Amino acid sequence: MIKLTDLTVGYGDLHATHGINLEINKGDVFALIGTNGAGKSSTLMAIAGHTKVISGSIEFNGRDITNQAVHKRVNGGIAISPEGRRLFPDLSIEENLTVGGYSRTKEENLKNRATVLDLFPRLGERLGQQAGTLSGGEQQMLAISRALMSSPEFLMIDEVSLGLMPKAVDICYQAVERLSERGITVMFVEQSTARALAAATRVCVLESGNVVWQGTASEAKNDPALGSMFMGLQQD
Repeated sequence: MIKLTDLTVGYGDLHATHGINLEINKGDVFALIGTNGAGKSSTLMAIAGHTKVISGSIEFNGRDITNQAVHKRVNGGIAISPEGRRLFPDLSIEENLTVGGYSRTKEENLKNRATVLDLFPRLGERLGQQAGTLSGGEQQMLAISRALMSSPEFLMIDEVSLGLMPKAVDICYQAVERLSERGITVMFVEQSTARALAAATRVCVLESGNVVWQGTASEAKNDPALGSMFMGLQQD
């Protein structure tokens, strides 16, 4: 579904990744892990169209989207729940969901709204509440839901569990599992290696903007060579 070839992305003169090669297949739950500054968020934002591609290419379903506009990627089935959530704090839950579905029809929005409220019933209990007054876990649920309002085939979630209480983390990962069962391909960034390996089917480790390991989650769990790569990451 997603193919990154020799991808280098950056900000001005700063290169965040250095010629990375990745393939994400339809149906994958793909974990991207690594320490702070490894290039994880930059990779996701490049796929979404928010980070400059310096060299290399991005393909989605066999089509080159390296220079495609952000809104065309959204319309084509790519969505991101970004690091820091980036909600509209003065808007209600309902209004944030409406913004997320701006590119879809009324019928699609009604269907997607029902889907996200089924995934996260807590949001349905407070649709009129301002997003800025929600707890961290509720904001994360809303950020994921807003992304889902665009009917994505491919959903990226940056930092699933960062700063959240354990119960909220459980709810978000349960949602990832259910989305995968519904046929949505998911790519996520995670600081907790235990969480990443438990949820993912495939794993990629980034270090200083380079791919240093990739394979199945099962292989990752059984590869003693990965121990040093995981140093500095949360283990639980």
